Amino acid sequence: MASNKALVPEAKKALEQFKMEAASEVGVTLNQGYNGDLTSRQAGSIGGQMVKKMVEKYENDIKSK
Repeated sequence: MASNKALVPEAKKALEQFKMEAASEVGVTLNQGYNGDLTSRQAGSIGGQMVKKMVEKYENDIKSK
């Protein structure tokens, strides 16, 4: 069963900022709080952008070691 509970609660603010940046990069406007009016395509593009940036960071971290 999936859970929306953060593994590191202290990171919640940073993750929210990361989500806002990713949304901006793909041209989706997010509101603070409720965003249930987003289409599946919009939500998916935000999540995809977040994953893309996380993979890029991980690859760069590996490369620099």
